[in-house]
Amino acid sequence: MLALASRDMLGAASRMAAPLALPLGDRASRAWLERNANPYLAEIDAIAEMVDVAGVHALNVCFEWGCTSGVVATPEGPLLFRVMDWMFPRLGETLVVARQSGPAGEFYAVTWPGLSGIFQGMAPGRFAIAINQAPMRKHGRGAPLDWLQNRIDTDRARGLPPAHLMRRVLETAPDYATACAMLRETPLAVPVIFIVCGIGEREGCVIERTEHAAAIRPLDGANVCAANHFESEFAAQGKGWRARTDDSLERAQCARTTDVMRFGDIADWFVAPIANDKTRLAMTARPASGALHLIGTAGGSAVTEPLSLRA
Repeated sequence: MLALASRDMLGAASRMAAPLALPLGDRASRAWLERNANPYLAEIDAIAEMVDVAGVHALNVCFEWGCTSGVVATPEGPLLFRVMDWMFPRLGETLVVARQSGPAGEFYAVTWPGLSGIFQGMAPGRFAIAINQAPMRKHGRGAPLDWLQNRIDTDRARGLPPAHLMRRVLETAPDYATACAMLRETPLAVPVIFIVCGIGEREGCVIERTEHAAAIRPLDGANVCAANHFESEFAAQGKGWRARTDDSLERAQCARTTDVMRFGDIADWFVAPIANDKTRLAMTARPASGALHLIGTAGGSAVTEPLSLRA
């Protein structure tokens, strides 16, 4: 089943790319992972051999996606809400919830076959985390050349991919405070935004990251939310940053102003612009009770039955 689902996901990616793009991307991506002594390279190699389809290494270092996420204060404890947007079609249909374990205990990874890193997950009784793509760093050369310069900078980077750091945190961090410290302090390959939800009354924050620095936006009111732009002092750094989508500000504002009590039911808050044509999943996680609810989507429409788990 893993091989079949991986081939379906990677086949969709292949149809969207130039015929040689994924093989060339695979070679460059594997070389980058090897050069950085990535702790999950052997696992990614094994997946690539098993599915025998181009694209496994490239997709495991793909940083091109968008999201809307946040932490909401509720009477039952903090709740993480999450919508993930990715350009590849049919991801909603191949969504997987994997029950995994590490030195710190068991956790759920909400993921796709063939991916070694984790973009959203929950460790019952500890915390839940999601990753949003950070804005693009500007270099004053226009969007295409800025993008190219950022890829060159990433190629030279020696930090972890954010999704691999998130996996390490879910595997090894015993509590919310330790998770936040690891997410703040570990060198990264690219800027990113982490959204973290704990089990205590005010345990929630957005961690905006560059490769070697962090800015924290805590849960100090009804909620703390993030889309794909910086809201901390990072926004004024250097020559500025370019949000990944035109509606990033609008999505964040929609999430921030949605009635807190409606976040218990995905159908109530999964609306435009949070739901959009690239959306592939919507979920909520409450680590204090171990409750996880999600649906796979194709844009704003569900393509799976709702899944509800409680640890």
